Amino acid sequence: MEILHKQESYDIIGACFEVYNVMGFGFYEEVYHDSLKEEFSARNIPHLHEPKLEIYYKDKLINRKYEPDFVCFSKIIIEIKAVKNLCEEHNAQVFNYLKATGFELGILVNFGSSNGIQYKRIVKSKNNS
Repeated sequence: MEILHKQESYDIIGACFEVYNVMGFGFYEEVYHDSLKEEFSARNIPHLHEPKLEIYYKDKLINRKYEPDFVCFSKIIIEIKAVKNLCEEHNAQVFNYLKATGFELGILVNFGSSNGIQYKRIVKSKNNS
């Protein structure tokens, strides 16, 4: 089985590791957010910062919007956290972003662990939509 968006994922995760290596853990999420934004720019990784994603209910646009932390390469959702441990609610948040956009890949990144960066690739296939 081929890895979805392999090179783009590698580039994104590499940027995340660099931010963690420089900043360490213990900062608020916003600090990692701003640092990652700078690192994406330095690495020429195309990204949108907190884009407003439209949500539909039965083909009707509703007033609420989702705002993931980043969309990279116009096809990958990036959601960052600064918590001790990731939990199922964080996974569900990324999965819902994928459902709202029709994108197939999200990357959940946690900068808050003293044991190093945590990340998870979340793939939405036709079987789990």
